[in-house]
Amino acid sequence: MAYDEIIDHYSALARAADAGRTVADCGQDAFEQGGFGAAGYEELGMLPEGAVRASLGCGNPVAVAELRAGQTVLDLGSGGGIDVLLSARRVGPQGTVYGVDASADMLALARRNAEQAGARNVEFLHGSIEHVPLPDRSVDVVISNCVINLSGDKAAVLAEAFRVLRPGGRFGVSDVVVDGALDPERRRAAEQRIGCAAGTLPVAEYRKLLAAAGFTDVRIVLTADHGDGVRSAIVQAVKPTAGKGLEIRPMRASDADQVLAIYQAGLDTGQASFETVAPSWEGFTAARLPHLRYVAADTGSGQVVGWVAASAVSSRPVYAGVVEHSIYVHPGCQAHGIGRALLAAFIAAAEDAGVWTIQSGVFPENAASLALHQALGFRVAGTRERIGCHRGLWRDVVMIERRSTLTGI
Repeated sequence: MAYDEIIDHYSALARAADAGRTVADCGQDAFEQGGFGAAGYEELGMLPEGAVRASLGCGNPVAVAELRAGQTVLDLGSGGGIDVLLSARRVGPQGTVYGVDASADMLALARRNAEQAGARNVEFLHGSIEHVPLPDRSVDVVISNCVINLSGDKAAVLAEAFRVLRPGGRFGVSDVVVDGALDPERRRAAEQRIGCAAGTLPVAEYRKLLAAAGFTDVRIVLTADHGDGVRSAIVQAVKPTAGKGLEIRPMRASDADQVLAIYQAGLDTGQASFETVAPSWEGFTAARLPHLRYVAADTGSGQVVGWVAASAVSSRPVYAGVVEHSIYVHPGCQAHGIGRALLAAFIAAAEDAGVWTIQSGVFPENAASLALHQALGFRVAGTRERIGCHRGLWRDVVMIERRSTLTGI
């Protein structure tokens, strides 16, 4: 089903709900047996009947979003407004809840439901979930209910969710996914049966796209089983926490000059590495894993103030979960917690990626680096004495490592 057809389809459902009919986005049997609609909610007593009637979700994201008073929430694909209204009650009058939807009919229905509910802290926006009409870092929590599976560009949706979240913000959605290998024809039949017009993501691919967007602490909990490997799920993730005025995000090719300048500044101290000259960007990229690369950037200027990246230690399968990392902070920005925030985000991402050992070598004179790593769970594995000659001096290297708390324990 094309994008315009999806909008037309949901606009027709909105008009049906507004006319007093209970709507379903798939066959009635599948709708009821799969727990779609309002079946997953327990707190509907104070909501307008129209909002409940127009519920087309596959779960209750509000129940897992851990909303708190005063927060700002965004609902992707807000439909008739049920999740917006429930969120508005949780964040209270000091909070704000936005709903974005591409269907003008759904927005009209949602606004009428909000008015009937007396909700003053909500706003419904016309737009797509691939291009959210909100500024960067403007919300605390992103929720959605069985909508991301409808998008033909799910990577763009997750990138937008990351963009609009403030550092430390949370992503908590209900969605439909594929669990395990499935015959394509059976998968399409199951998706058609339950109304997933643009197709579902396999669990592993969902994790991969969340990581590529910059999210960490990814959790996907399967819930209702719709048959043939198609499942409802709760999907949760976090945007890395950063200091005031900073954002931690995946490293981009456009960061190359700044990343290499910070690298060279670190090498110039004589305490960062046996290397003396930073590599070319091509050399840097070739030597490091394509994922597990992050920068800390100033949210005002966009200036990169630190970075962290990982390299594989071996091509042998037995070492697939062992990486060696490097972390550098701009010399004018040290002692501001940037290194700690970067390393914490890197550790969380490594856990998500199934890494079981992070290791590195540090000169014993680099006391600040050793203290940082030990504070975040690294241990000293030993010292390699006089392992290399650096600027005319034979130097020791302290070997440090951190074992995963999830993998290989």
